[in-house]
Amino acid sequence: MQNQNEKNVLGHHLSPCCTKPLTGFYRTGTCSVGPDDLGVHAVCIEATEDFLVFSKKAGNDLSTPVPDYAFPGLKPGDRWCLCAPRWQEAFEAGCAPMVLLASTHEAALEHCFLEDLKNHALDADLDEAWQALQHHTK
Repeated sequence: MQNQNEKNVLGHHLSPCCTKPLTGFYRTGTCSVGPDDLGVHAVCIEATEDFLVFSKKAGNDLSTPVPDYAFPGLKPGDRWCLCAPRWQEAFEAGCAPMVLLASTHEAALEHCFLEDLKNHALDADLDEAWQALQHHTK
């Protein structure tokens, strides 16, 4: 389902999130968002124990496998395309997992602030390098 024109929250080409486990609403490894993805699975996260416990308590058990939906269950360190509203909820509760900006779909910005995502970015250096490059090429 990935559209080559999809952009990440930094305005660049959307990079893959994870293939082991295979993630994304469309199970393509990318946090692609389409009209049938009502949950907006746009935020590429790296799961932590704190987040998984929070999510389970909030009614979204991401640790237990659900084979009917090709869901393996997550463990700390796994990367996954998370619903943007769930990331925001975890952020507000102080349990937000780290994100990969390059792999987080721009649709996440309908639910999350870019600065909050950047403050939880595993690839924050990538954004800084891109901004420096843009500054020097103007």
